[in-house]
Amino acid sequence: MFNDALAARESARRAGRSIPSKGELSAALTAAKTTPERAWLADVSSVPLQQSLADLNRAYANFFDSRTGKRKGRKVGAPKFKKRTHRQSARFTRNAGFSVLEPGSGIGCVRLPKIGRVRYESSRPLPADPSSVTVIREADGRHYVSFVVDEPAPAVVPAPPVRAAGVDVGLTDLAAIVYDDGTREKVDNPRWLWSKERGLARAQRAHSRTMRGSRNRDKARRRVAVAHRKVRETRLDHHHKLALRVVRENQAVALEGLSVAGLARTRVAKSVHDAGWSMLTRLIEEKAARFGVVVHRIGRWEPTSQVCAGCGVREGAKPLDVRVWVCASCGLVLDRDYNAAVNVLLAAGLVGRVNACGGSVRRVLACADPVKQEPAEQTAPCGEAA
Repeated sequence: MFNDALAARESARRAGRSIPSKGELSAALTAAKTTPERAWLADVSSVPLQQSLADLNRAYANFFDSRTGKRKGRKVGAPKFKKRTHRQSARFTRNAGFSVLEPGSGIGCVRLPKIGRVRYESSRPLPADPSSVTVIREADGRHYVSFVVDEPAPAVVPAPPVRAAGVDVGLTDLAAIVYDDGTREKVDNPRWLWSKERGLARAQRAHSRTMRGSRNRDKARRRVAVAHRKVRETRLDHHHKLALRVVRENQAVALEGLSVAGLARTRVAKSVHDAGWSMLTRLIEEKAARFGVVVHRIGRWEPTSQVCAGCGVREGAKPLDVRVWVCASCGLVLDRDYNAAVNVLLAAGLVGRVNACGGSVRRVLACADPVKQEPAEQTAPCGEAA
């Protein structure tokens, strides 16, 4: 239905006719059920079909609002035709008349109109009656059922520790985190796609050797989709756990403003997508809103990697392979990631306890570990000239 409605609008636009409205497309849907080639539309509920038309109208509205500047953020493209082998979904709203039965032990049943009972494994009990249910089929053949519920806010939210954190994301390490109590840490970048790239390339080569339209080609396509799903779900699980830990252990979090879309057009685009910076920062903001934690996002053009956190002197941009550098003004041996994280914390205004303890705290947080310094001329202790 999405593709038929999109084709009708595009053909009308090319022919110079008026664009069919939502009501006209709905009437065309009703008339299509009486034709032999679309008679199977009468065998399914009309609610998912109408929701497909609503999704198309919403896609066009987002496209036009983005073109006129009414919609902020990245530019949204025009709607495109959907493929059968990609992710598909059918959404049933409350007026469709579905019902949910949760017998317990992690097993539930949902009764869908013109389908019947569908058994599913429940990850957790529903906190309230759902307003809609969506049946999703992923590209690898797995099916999911998703409920939309109105969950009340928890009555008592535990107060997080009185501590602030500055987070700087990167590729060598996924995140460098400094805290205003004088502690710091680095989170390794697992490189999920890179670790699975050899098996994924093997599956893609096997898929390219199969004949188009054959059953073996469909099996090979599913194996490729399974490999991508494992990478995607592993990354999401890691980011969820890291974001939750950062939010629970701090009262305020400072994040770096990055243009991920711009970095995705550079030579490190594949590594940027693999790291999932936007996903991590989005999860931190969502969980912070739930736990009452304040999130500060600094400006995109803040020179966090160019300014010495100890004396504040800006020395200019440095290549990405420079991980440790010496400040020409104060002689402090700086770690690139820790120094940027301290500057993120300072740019967000979360400097109460750091400045109260003096500049020495910032110097300790931003300095490089002498044990990890490879150049011989940069083995001086923190705070001394190399």
